[in-house]
Amino acid sequence: MPSPKPPLTLIAGPTASGKSALALALAEQIGGVIVNADSAQIYQDLKILSAAPSADALKRAEHRLYGARDGALPCSAAEWAAMARTEIAAIHANGQVPILVGGTGLYIRTLLDGIAPVPAIDPGVRTRVRHASADENRTKLQALDPGAAARLNRADTARINRALEVILSTGRTLAEWQRQREGGIAGEVELRPLLLLPPRKWLYARCDERFAHMIDEGAVAEVEALLARQLNPNLPVMRAIGVRELSQYLLGQCSLDEAVAAGQQATRRYAKRQYTWFAHQPPADWLRFQEALDIERLGQALALLKGKD
Repeated sequence: MPSPKPPLTLIAGPTASGKSALALALAEQIGGVIVNADSAQIYQDLKILSAAPSADALKRAEHRLYGARDGALPCSAAEWAAMARTEIAAIHANGQVPILVGGTGLYIRTLLDGIAPVPAIDPGVRTRVRHASADENRTKLQALDPGAAARLNRADTARINRALEVILSTGRTLAEWQRQREGGIAGEVELRPLLLLPPRKWLYARCDERFAHMIDEGAVAEVEALLARQLNPNLPVMRAIGVRELSQYLLGQCSLDEAVAAGQQATRRYAKRQYTWFAHQPPADWLRFQEALDIERLGQALALLKGKD
């Protein structure tokens, strides 16, 4: 008889939904290893603003891919997926269960489903597209790939340019390439997913509380250290929630109260986008936990993850 596929637990959902607490409780019960699937928590420069695991959490369970990248080095979904595959294989080899935890849908989808094998874009094509106007590129895309032009928002120039570059450089649409995803591990593991989708009012209140707590924990000093590095402002680490808002305070452009309010609002908006994605994009048969994940309900969520009624 063939051996069963190794298990992979997935806990996903919007920020502040309780993913980390649930993962820690599960890891302690089953001796699992927590693997980060959050695009902000991958950077060592954002321990506070990304709500990275506390020193106590790190003692209670093994964590991997947290603070694994310097902020000066952007981490793409493909790069993270390659690192995650390596960590998951090592955890399985050690006879343990990996517990994948995060709210970055693109990371999770890339790991499970793979990535489109789009060849490198011809430099000449990229130059021509980048130097053309947004209207010119959209008009050309409508002629060459009307499906992409219809799907993409007119203001989303980055994705319009990408779709146009792909068809000009390869002769095939981006959608055609994406139907040939490679490298996904979904077929190699026994996936045990749980999506946390708590009541929105509770979630948004948690977002506000958590950002205020980050200020108390030293988030301003964390951003001050980032600014001192004079990194490219377009890097993901510099565009993380809280960095822009607290930078404005540090540069004297607003008060601390105004920066905190702006950071809380940005967090709520991000949570709303994540909520929408996780509510509609993952397969319908993935389990959803739609209660507020407080202490009383933690056991219910754990039972779902462990396959109990």
